[in-house]
Amino acid sequence: MPELPEVETTLQGIKPWLLGQEIVAVNVFNASLRWPIPTEINDIVGLTIEHLHRRAKYILVKLSDQSHLLMHLGMSGVIRMVDSNEVYQKHDHFELVLGQGKALRLNDPRRFGCVLLTSVDPAQHTLLQKLGPEPLSNDFDGQWLKKSAKKRQIAVKTFIMSNQVVVGVGNIYAAESLFLAGIRPTNQATKISLNKYQQLAATIKQVLQKAIDLGGTTLKDFRNADGKPGYFKQELYVYGRAGQPCLVCGTVIKNQVIGQRASCYCPKCQK
Repeated sequence: MPELPEVETTLQGIKPWLLGQEIVAVNVFNASLRWPIPTEINDIVGLTIEHLHRRAKYILVKLSDQSHLLMHLGMSGVIRMVDSNEVYQKHDHFELVLGQGKALRLNDPRRFGCVLLTSVDPAQHTLLQKLGPEPLSNDFDGQWLKKSAKKRQIAVKTFIMSNQVVVGVGNIYAAESLFLAGIRPTNQATKISLNKYQQLAATIKQVLQKAIDLGGTTLKDFRNADGKPGYFKQELYVYGRAGQPCLVCGTVIKNQVIGQRASCYCPKCQK
């Protein structure tokens, strides 16, 4: 599943091609995504793209009438830039045709992604209004984690993967961040010290920024906007390494299911 670094990588890839461009056509080949693509999407033809940014795993496209497109990659989606006359691929569901002969296409085999249109401030949209802070922002730190963990008697890995606590910390990045902070993923969130949460907030920022810098994580069929795979997988310490020696201490990496997700950790490095 594309996570925050993959979405950020996609955003940075498409941004130079979209900013300031007029939308000359909209093509919907299959409206049946996670939520149906609204018929009003055709009203954006003739508008100009003024701004693009990311919130959690949503790509937000601000248009010249102040409306916004909300796009999500779902479980297996890819947004890519192509020449507008390029032959369509299987599972291409949505296309924005731009000036200068370019088009943005959403390809999503599982159809869990979405393309929505909103006229309200996207921060107030029902899909976004209850989200926690961005992990790379100043709003996210150890103090925030400690405050949010009060009375949370759940595993810390489950806790930091909650979008109400912090957005974009998926299974891979949670496992890697907890390893670097020396925190066992099964530890109860409410019992972790402020000092440890400060370390964890710092490692979450470190791991996510490194993944963004390296182009995301190569998982299954993920591709960047230019069709190239990400390169973060080769840097992983614990995720997917159950039964292998820890790269730091040599202890065998263990795996435990937490919140229905495989959770690899080093029993020596993580206490």
